[in-house]
Amino acid sequence: MTADTLIPMFAALADETRWSILTALGEGDASASALAGRLPVSRQAIAKHLAVLQEVGLVEPIPVGREVRFRVIGAELAVTAAKLDAIGRDWDRRLAAIKEIAEGL
Repeated sequence: MTADTLIPMFAALADETRWSILTALGEGDASASALAGRLPVSRQAIAKHLAVLQEVGLVEPIPVGREVRFRVIGAELAVTAAKLDAIGRDWDRRLAAIKEIAEGL
């Protein structure tokens, strides 16, 4: 995963409504209409937010009869979490080195 994919993903997740949608979908697949019934957002706005989440690879549409439900793509979230963890470990190493230098002065 590169900055070209992480930046749009983080931008998508930075929106409070999209975060709420993703959290709701974490509880189970749902249609835009079902999500609009649970969140204080119109169905049209939900559909636009779902399109953004789909574009960055965080959700996928699942046709169920005449309805389209959306599902979280957990693998993408796991890859993103692993990347953030690696960045955190790198910063921890850097800060430990700075601490060691500072304490040696």
